[in-house]
This record gives sequence, structure tokens and C-alpha cells, in this order.
Amino acid sequence: MEKGGIYIKTEEKEFYTCKYDRAFKEVFLNEKNKYLLKVLLENILKVKISSIEILNNERNVDNIHVARKHVDALIDTDQGLIGIEVNTSKEDYVRPRNFSFIADAYSHYTLRGEKYSENFNIVQINFSYNLSYKDLYRIFKVRDDNGNLYAKNLIIYEFNMDKYTRFWYTKDTKKIEEFKYLIMLNLKDEDLKILSKGDKVVSTYMDELTRVNKNPKFREYISAEEDNRKIMNSLRSEYMEKGLKDGIEEGKKIGIKEGVKEGVKQTALSMLEENIDIEVIEKCTKLSVKEIKELAHNIYN
Repeated sequence: MEKGGIYIKTEEKEFYTCKYDRAFKEVFLNEKNKYLLKVLLENILKVKISSIEILNNERNVDNIHVARKHVDALIDTDQGLIGIEVNTSKEDYVRPRNFSFIADAYSHYTLRGEKYSENFNIVQINFSYNLSYKDLYRIFKVRDDNGNLYAKNLIIYEFNMDKYTRFWYTKDTKKIEEFKYLIMLNLKDEDLKILSKGDKVVSTYMDELTRVNKNPKFREYISAEEDNRKIMNSLRSEYMEKGLKDGIEEGKKIGIKEGVKEGVKQTALSMLEENIDIEVIEKCTKLSVKEIKELAHNIYN
């Protein structure tokens, strides 16, 4: 921006795509946008959906000491119950957490009427980023070693979202046309304007995502979430660096493998001494809560 002959650089606001679960919920779980949700599901599952109902995404837990679980989306359709998770992290806990959600749904919805039935599909869709494999998507089912299905109505789809986004930037027109409703989920506003030409679905999606990005409450929430993520990454980096350095020194005495383990423990100890929450320490070090509490016991007793 130029003012009085002086060029002043203005700060551009981040445009949040549906790579963020909060943005996805704001767009697709809005009752007035059921059409968008329906088209997206039909496109990626290759089915025709006649009825669709957005359900409460808070799931009960059986242990009173465990926090209530929130799936990103839970949808009841004539094609079955569909859960959706948006995963930007490739941490080891992501798949077990997501499977716990779909297993919970399976236990609640398989019993229909007076008997157990496999006529009602329970489906989970994972829009996953930062995956290490090369496949566009994978479909997971419960099978034995010979490929025999144990439960034919439990299906998990995992879409390798970075692969779809790459089609856009490599200008693969054939793939863009085939997968545009997946590709649009992680495109910025300028790219969406190009993709939306002649496509009512993409155009409507772009308008809705733009509306969400202009909402001050959404921006406040998402900015805080980003800050927390960056703080977590910084803590992990800082304490792991210190802890591993101590561990390597120890490793010279007792062996590298044991030294790395010792370094992780030193990381946890350093964080405990700084009064950092155990949940944060667990995520940073991958130690169990039990192991961390044992370390804390050794400090304070």
C-alpha cells in the first residue's frame, strides 16, 4: 500500500483452509450447507445419498477420568453412519484415537432393533496430511490373514490429502477434474477462484470458507489453536534438545540406545521441574503418564 509517496507493507491475514478441522466443521457442519456435505461424501465414497442428518459430535466415554471425546463430524445417512476426522498430525496416537471413535460408533449403532446386524454400514473418513506412504488413499477393513472379512460393515477410508493438493500445483488437469472436491479442501482463496470457474459446488464452498475466515470469533479461536501448536512444538524441540544432549553424554557410559532413553527421561524431568502439565510432557516425550508420575515421585520424595 502506498501512502504519501511512502510504501507501507500491510500484514496479510492468513486464509485458513479446511486442512484445519475447525474450518471444516464451520463449513460442512452448518445445516444450510448440507448440500456441500452431501456432494463431498457422494464424490469420495462413490454412492448416492438420499438422506443426511448431522449428529452431535460429542461422544460419551465409559471412564469418568477420561475427557469426553469429540469427533470432527458424525453424519447419519441412508448409506450408513459416517464419521469424519481431519488429521494434520502424523503422530503415533492419531490412528488409535481415530479407531477408538469409530469403534465407539460401531458399538452404539450396530444394534438396531432386536438383533445385531451388519446391514448398517459404519464408515470413517480420514482426511489426513503428512502421511509417509505414496498411495492416494487406503481402505481399511477388519480381516484375517487370509483376507476373510470379520466385520463387513466397518470401513475406514484414509485419504492422503497432500497427494491430491499436489495435482493442483503440478497442473494435472485430468486429476484436478477427477478429484476437485478433495483438492478444494486445502486450496487458498486465489486458487479457489480459479478452480471454482464453472463449478457451482466449488464456488459455493469458496464463498462459505471466505465467510468463515472473515468471522472474528473463528479467527480468534484458530489463532489461539495455532499458537498452542507452535508452543507445543517449541517446547518439544527445546526440551528434547536439552534432554538428548544429557542423554548422549550418559550414553557414552552406558550405550547409545540406553542413552537416548535416559535423554528422554531427562527431558521429562526438566519439564516437571518447570511445572509443565503432565499431558504436555506425555505428548512431547511419548512417555506414559505412569512413567512420568514415577519420575515426579522420585523428584518430590
